[in-house]
Amino acid sequence: MVDADDVRRIAMSLPHTVEMDSDGFDFRVGNRGFIWSYPEHVPGRRRVLRTDIAVLYVGDEAEKQALLNSEPEVFFTTPAYNWSPLVMVRLEAIDIVRLRELVTDAWHMRAPAELEVDHPLAPSEGES
Repeated sequence: MVDADDVRRIAMSLPHTVEMDSDGFDFRVGNRGFIWSYPEHVPGRRRVLRTDIAVLYVGDEAEKQALLNSEPEVFFTTPAYNWSPLVMVRLEAIDIVRLRELVTDAWHMRAPAELEVDHPLAPSEGES
């Protein structure tokens, strides 16, 4: 089981990552978001930032569908995200190794080409 602190540690270990001011977490590279807290919308109530659920960039619809279909206990989506290559990740249902892989992949896909020259393949310091 992982939590928002694990997300923060992994994201901030990647070069050129910036954490945006948020009530939850929101990480960007080259001003492009790659993982952030899920802004849950409940009809008739204010939006709530869920730090136990992350919104993760996955690149394309095929990868999104593969994740949703293969591990519905970990990944889900909502109609608001039908238009985009994003999935929601239940942090309690994923391990640190898989989270690191997903966050690193999202960073790679979102990092501008000029930044990718000096990026690590997989951050692992202090994680197991």
